[in-house]
Amino acid sequence: MTQHVSDIMTSAPVTVEPQTSVTAVARIMRDQDLGAVLVTDGDELRGLVTDRDLVVRALAEGGDPEQTTVAGACSDDLVTVGPEDDLDHAITLMREHAVRRIPVVEGGHPVGIVALGDAAMERDPESALGDISVARPNT
Repeated sequence: MTQHVSDIMTSAPVTVEPQTSVTAVARIMRDQDLGAVLVTDGDELRGLVTDRDLVVRALAEGGDPEQTTVAGACSDDLVTVGPEDDLDHAITLMREHAVRRIPVVEGGHPVGIVALGDAAMERDPESALGDISVARPNT
């Protein structure tokens, strides 16, 4: 049976506007236990920002995180999939583009995110990646 991206994606993704400060995005990630949020301009997808992006592209540059916007920290050359795309296709794209998360877009609007960890849990929940993906972080 063919699996679709919609079968495992995280729906209703958290989004922020490009002018949102790095600090505000970091707080959203902390409070909602997220590793990535989508950057949108209105309803249009503009980018994806991860916790690693915040550190490497924003904080490491030395700017004021209250004044630095997420626009400069997000990945904007995105690979996307649709909710009805074959899950194998999404996994292939992750491999080809060396990414761990892909936004799910329908009609030009973001409707979800599919992550490598989601795929690992679905395909091989007993694998190391599957175990790590469901583990709650130590706080």
